[in-house]
Amino acid sequence: MTSPPLAVLHAESAPALDLLTVHQVMARLQFSRSAAYDLLRSGQLTSIALGRARRIPTHALTDFIRTRLEQEAA
Repeated sequence: MTSPPLAVLHAESAPALDLLTVHQVMARLQFSRSAAYDLLRSGQLTSIALGRARRIPTHALTDFIRTRLEQEAA
């Protein structure tokens, strides 16, 4: 039996990097536009700039929610 190609192994081990728009984050958190941008401005929610657009990695949103849940539990 042969081993799978290296590219297949790399693709399976690397998580997909999905990016969300601010509007998608607003919908998921049920926040206003200004509240979403406040999270970005304060650094509570990380994002990247693509030209004039702002995108939020899904893992950043997950981390933000996890952190808030841990803070509420403490």
